[in-house]
Amino acid sequence: MPRKDITLTQDETFTGGLCLVGSEPVSNFIILEQLACARDQTTWNALMAPALAALNCQVIQSTSDEAPGLLAYVAHHLGAHHSPDLFHGQHELSKAVSAPLATKERAAHKATTEAQERLDQVQAHLQPAHDNPQARGPGRPPKEPMSLAQAQQELDAARREHERLAQQREQVAQSIRAIGHAYHFVDLERGVRRNGQLIVDDIQAQMEQIRAIAQEEDLSQRCLDRIEKAERVAPKMRATIAFVSGYVRQQVSQLGLPPPASFAMHARLIPSYYLDRVAQTRTVTEGEPLRELAERLRAPLCEPGGTLGQMSAEAQDQLHQKAKTLAEVFQRSSSNVEGRNGYLSLRNHQLRGLDLPRKRECLTAIHNFFLTRPDGTTAAERFFGQKPRSMFPAILASVELPPAPLRPPRKP
Repeated sequence: MPRKDITLTQDETFTGGLCLVGSEPVSNFIILEQLACARDQTTWNALMAPALAALNCQVIQSTSDEAPGLLAYVAHHLGAHHSPDLFHGQHELSKAVSAPLATKERAAHKATTEAQERLDQVQAHLQPAHDNPQARGPGRPPKEPMSLAQAQQELDAARREHERLAQQREQVAQSIRAIGHAYHFVDLERGVRRNGQLIVDDIQAQMEQIRAIAQEEDLSQRCLDRIEKAERVAPKMRATIAFVSGYVRQQVSQLGLPPPASFAMHARLIPSYYLDRVAQTRTVTEGEPLRELAERLRAPLCEPGGTLGQMSAEAQDQLHQKAKTLAEVFQRSSSNVEGRNGYLSLRNHQLRGLDLPRKRECLTAIHNFFLTRPDGTTAAERFFGQKPRSMFPAILASVELPPAPLRPPRKP
């Protein structure tokens, strides 16, 4: 394989025993998927070092959650930059505020239903009293029923509370989505590179809004601690934007381009391919504006009179490929290993356990060398840059098939 710099996404799963998983997110090639006895930095290094030694690559970045063992491994053994996982921060905010608000909203909905039932009972009780007045019999007088006005007031109050909580919960959900919208290397509306400090300011503003709602609803201290835990990731997001910007700047400077072409790489080509990458994660309708914006940024460069118009077709193709590669450096999520963990959980139920190492090795080999994307490429082909041998012919060539059995003699 050609020498390449890669990002590593890492996580652990407890399906069928503790298993450490490491993957390359662009190709989705699984580098490590192995049972382990612990998840500290020493264990990570003992398993990852042999797996990486066989590959012609350099890990420049690791994207994962904030597990102490992973952070220590990246800092002390890989010597790479650690990029925080956006999903885990959003998940902490959801558990801190969305879940308690959902509980309150369900209680308010129940109170609204009960108030409506009481109002219906009062109306039903008053109707026969007016239609068929009867003399009261002997004994203690019945308890004075709730007045119609009081029942209506309780229902109105319950409805207002339920609507207020629903609005608060929707506001929190919008703020969490806005955090994901803000944490992008390129502005999705304008197609320009974003500044790390501005990104963090936008994220911090959404977190402050979430904190204000939590305090207004008098949520527990544990919920506030979760919000504080999510806020601690914001400086690391700024550091990640700075790392990606510095790496991209270094790689473009090594190309030796004239200033206009270098500016075009930074301001147009790389942002356009990042927009294409984001569009692939959206539906066709939602991704169409991003693809159109990317084409508007990219198309004029190679036209006659454009910045790259004087270059040969081969040189243009090389620049486009380099820009596409650099647009993939920014990795804000370890969703590919999270999805792999879900797949292993499914197979754990289907195959009645994954405690045997050979089962995991077979599933890893099938993922890397057999499963294909819509373009027909396997993870191994995307990672190594060349098509490997077909898996099943390779298996048949290495396995001795037993000869056909002799026909048993006929009984006399």
